Amino acid sequence: MTKPQPVRKAVLPVAGMGTRFLPATKAVPKEMLPVVDKPVVQYAVEEAMEAGIEQFIFVTGRGKHVIEDHFDHAYELEALLTARDKTAELNSLLEGLPTTGSVSFTRQQKPLGLGHAVWCARHFIGDEPFAVLLPDDLMVGKPGALSQMMRAYNEVGGGAVIAAEERPQSEISRYGVIAPGAIKDNVIEVKGVVEKPKAEDAPSRLRIVGRYILPSEVFAELDRKEKGAGGEIQLTDSMQKLIGRQPFHAVKIDGNWYDCGDKVGFLHANIAVGLQRPDIAPALRAILKSVKI
Repeated sequence: MTKPQPVRKAVLPVAGMGTRFLPATKAVPKEMLPVVDKPVVQYAVEEAMEAGIEQFIFVTGRGKHVIEDHFDHAYELEALLTARDKTAELNSLLEGLPTTGSVSFTRQQKPLGLGHAVWCARHFIGDEPFAVLLPDDLMVGKPGALSQMMRAYNEVGGGAVIAAEERPQSEISRYGVIAPGAIKDNVIEVKGVVEKPKAEDAPSRLRIVGRYILPSEVFAELDRKEKGAGGEIQLTDSMQKLIGRQPFHAVKIDGNWYDCGDKVGFLHANIAVGLQRPDIAPALRAILKSVKI
């Protein structure tokens, strides 16, 4: 089997308005809301760095300059922490910072859907395979979701690889859903993908999670700007057209997913991540036990 072209670039669509979290997101991008003490978007960037991603393309919208500032050096703050010998705090600032020159930003000027957001990054990607990470889908586990997908990508010889998890039938109409083929361990051949099917029509209970490895050929399909579910340009629809032309697999990810685009999911993520932190877990457990309903 020929070794596939390496995946070096990642697209992070962060142009959404975050209306479900108003008024908190009136002036603060939803991607900058913290899970414990780290913005949601930083978890995605660190996951991508762990997987070997070298270049990051953020697709932003109006009012998202805070994300740019977050992934830049804050020289005054770094100098202050150094002067006060606050090594741990300084390291927490620097450890999730991509290297200089590895971060780019482009605007999605109209909210036309996820497919359109990914299409906005086409000139940065060129003819290389690339990853897409949706920060709202927070994955907690080691190795990270994208690392698990990279391993599968190399094993199957490239093509498209998407992340999947099993959900109850009652919830499946909220997601993109996989029509599965042959299964080997946690790698599933994808025969089809359907965006938000009716529960009774869903081809499986495997929903697509917000992690993708895609060939650059997907841009030719996105170029058509065909509207799908919700009147938006859906990434799922363009991926569907690659099936049969490219190897296409899903990976059932080993780890825990939290939907940080939902208020309850966001609270769940904060509690779950907090309980994994030795520095705050004992106090958090005590508080949870004491909460009166």
